[in-house]
Amino acid sequence: MNFCSECAHPVALAIPEGDNRPRFVCTQCGTIHYQNPKLVVGSIPIWERDGELKVLLCKRAIEPRHGYWTLPAGFMENAETTAAAAIRETVEEAGANIELGPLFSMLNVAHVHQVHLFYLARLIDLDYAAGIESLDVQMFSEREIPWAELAFPTIRTTLELFFEDRKKVLKGGVYGFHEHDIVKPMLAAQAHQSDLA
Repeated sequence: MNFCSECAHPVALAIPEGDNRPRFVCTQCGTIHYQNPKLVVGSIPIWERDGELKVLLCKRAIEPRHGYWTLPAGFMENAETTAAAAIRETVEEAGANIELGPLFSMLNVAHVHQVHLFYLARLIDLDYAAGIESLDVQMFSEREIPWAELAFPTIRTTLELFFEDRKKVLKGGVYGFHEHDIVKPMLAAQAHQSDLA
């Protein structure tokens, strides 16, 4: 940040009185510009028929990770709830109609100043299509998911947690809520294995 959004004068990095970390402070009007993590919100859209469950994934048409697969998700907008953001992003990226379920995962991605939230969701129908930010949209069973081509660690972690819970659900259990810290970047050629020890 170079200039104050209040008065357009230069800002300087300083620790304000009573604070404990550097902030951008306006040298003219004294406004302290706080920068906080951004929320990325999405869904896990599922379709289940005759005992077979599939998850809807989008192939990214934008950077970062152009051409890699992801769950439909994106940055939350102002004046929007997290649930509304999850539904909007699913419509925008996958053209999919969903019934939103409970919050499933919250992943702290501190090294890029983000928190990722994913809701369970049920596809209402199979009327879906790639949006402007997607090259393709497809449904995958667990064995079909392109694990080595997933865009982000948060997607891999959420899907691994989802399929682990799915095994419990089939035995009479329930989907849980999961909170994790993501501390390392995704490796494109990483094999499908859980790093959640």
